[in-house]
Amino acid sequence: MSDNNSSEELETWISNFCGLYGHDYFVEVAPEFIEDDFNLTGLSSIVPFYREALDMILDFEPDKPISVSDLPLVQHSAELLYGLIHSRFILTKQGLQQMVDKYDKKQFGVCPRVYCESMPFLPIGRHDQPGVETVRLYCPSCFDLYLPNSSRYLNIDGAFFGTTFPGLFIKIFSEIDQQIKLRNKKQYELKIFGFKINEESQFGSRMKWLRKLPKTEKEFEELNNCQYEIPLDDEEDIEDEDENIDDDQEEDDDDVEMK
Repeated sequence: MSDNNSSEELETWISNFCGLYGHDYFVEVAPEFIEDDFNLTGLSSIVPFYREALDMILDFEPDKPISVSDLPLVQHSAELLYGLIHSRFILTKQGLQQMVDKYDKKQFGVCPRVYCESMPFLPIGRHDQPGVETVRLYCPSCFDLYLPNSSRYLNIDGAFFGTTFPGLFIKIFSEIDQQIKLRNKKQYELKIFGFKINEESQFGSRMKWLRKLPKTEKEFEELNNCQYEIPLDDEEDIEDEDENIDDDQEEDDDDVEMK
């Protein structure tokens, strides 16, 4: 009996939330991270019933009893608050380590694209504001976004993972960059009787250049030249226009003197 009671006492709101059906994308945020007010900056203006929701997450007794009518609202606010805290926690060293464990186990799924060779997904939100869009899955190999393959994840807000997480994750764990390089960057090309379809055709492999990245020093140099030479061309056009205007004014002055 004592063992059963002790196991029930260890059940926290956070562990219960992360154990719910469809919540396996989440990691358990450390209570000490939540108790630090600096980590919660700005959230009180977003989440209604902020203090009650925070007490519920940390399993604290509220200062005032919550009425039965407000209990569902406080529960919803607690889930919203936890999700926004979660998006900040997974950017810390401790949070990233928990997420990499899920990534290694492919708990977020794998990319269905053939040439990505089952590259593991990373959860991402296209917006940092809650209530805009549900969670999406990012493939580091083809740089594209996908919907989760199960409807149980379609009610998870994308803001609970945020826009920063995948980029920071790939930057910190260099092994992922090696996994990307091992994948083939090819794009499938349609053929008719063995002949490739022209890229300019309606059915050709358009926008193929989007998947190409510079590899050699020459390609990097060409990329840098493209970035810095385009504005110069615009400036030259402006200078030519100014010269034409000056020439026109000189011709007008000559006409006035002739008269």
